[in-house]
Amino acid sequence: MKTRAAIVYSVNEPVAVEDIEVEAPRQGEVMVKIAASGVCHSDLSVVNGTIPMSLPAVLGHEGAGVIADVGPGVESVRPGDAVMLTFVTACGQCHYCTSGRPNLCSKHWRTTPRGTLMDGTCRFHKGEQRFFQMARAGTMSEYTVVGENAVIRVDESTPLDKAALIGCGVMTGVGAVSNTVGVEPGSTVVIIGAGGVGLNVVQGAVLVGAGRIIVVDIVPRKLEFARRFGATDAVDASKEDAVERVLEMTGGEGADYAFEAIGNPTTIAQAFRMVRPGGTAVAIGIAGKDAMVLIPAAMLPYGERRLVGSMYGSARMRVDMPRLLHLYRDGRLKLDELVTRTYTIDQVNDAFADMEAGLNVRGVILFER
Repeated sequence: MKTRAAIVYSVNEPVAVEDIEVEAPRQGEVMVKIAASGVCHSDLSVVNGTIPMSLPAVLGHEGAGVIADVGPGVESVRPGDAVMLTFVTACGQCHYCTSGRPNLCSKHWRTTPRGTLMDGTCRFHKGEQRFFQMARAGTMSEYTVVGENAVIRVDESTPLDKAALIGCGVMTGVGAVSNTVGVEPGSTVVIIGAGGVGLNVVQGAVLVGAGRIIVVDIVPRKLEFARRFGATDAVDASKEDAVERVLEMTGGEGADYAFEAIGNPTTIAQAFRMVRPGGTAVAIGIAGKDAMVLIPAAMLPYGERRLVGSMYGSARMRVDMPRLLHLYRDGRLKLDELVTRTYTIDQVNDAFADMEAGLNVRGVILFER
């Protein structure tokens, strides 16, 4: 079947949009007609090489759509079902899956080649040319084939352009607050980086009843976005030292929690230096594979500060993602407000340019349904 897809052929080159072929789903797989794909900074990180990936590859890992076909053995969905996608295809059998940590699935992250489906092969091709797919998802394509465990059925009335956002940015940000560290009501929270993930950390902090939510960024427009999503304070790091300012705002003690949502070694270290004794810094953003974080070693034992990582908001995808959709329907989680602009697949390079310029909370690529 033909599908129009956004493809990375070479690092730091414009994304190509081409018609390619997608094969029928095999055992345990499904084909999804994509309705919407979020434009996430992780996609840009594949384009610029920060996230290494075998190329050429179909981009996209934050999506939702309708089941178009199912392979043998698929039982949880059928053609016509509306679904949102998860960018971790949990095997359901490894130590992490069976101990309640499917976001760390061994087969997904370590024992199966990246960019393939769980059997180690690809479904996208053009003649003899095979295409890998980002995060085993490849949602920047009219059609994609993924594992059954990568889709979660939703009610047919669900707006799929909003459900798509739960697949990465919303789950990652909200989950870091509620799952990874369990922020307590009344806590003082700092978020470094007011992009798509950072704003969802803000939402997570609001949901758990944080007392003070301080957002740090260098783009005034993003700081304004953060206030709309519930930030109580904003620090423009282009004008003042962010660590000094946060310490000043907290009476010299520091915050209870600091979340870094950029993936920069310098700002990860800043997050660690912003927390009080007994506080926790959380690294969410993905840095380059050779990047190293330098922190004052004495601050670890003196004050028992912690630095922890958060992958995909420590999600139990089949439990947490429907829960977030419920919060949206209940009016407690902002999804409509996250979408600043929509694009066609042929405008994907414009979407990345707008992201780099800080113009969007989230851009979303829409496909004809």
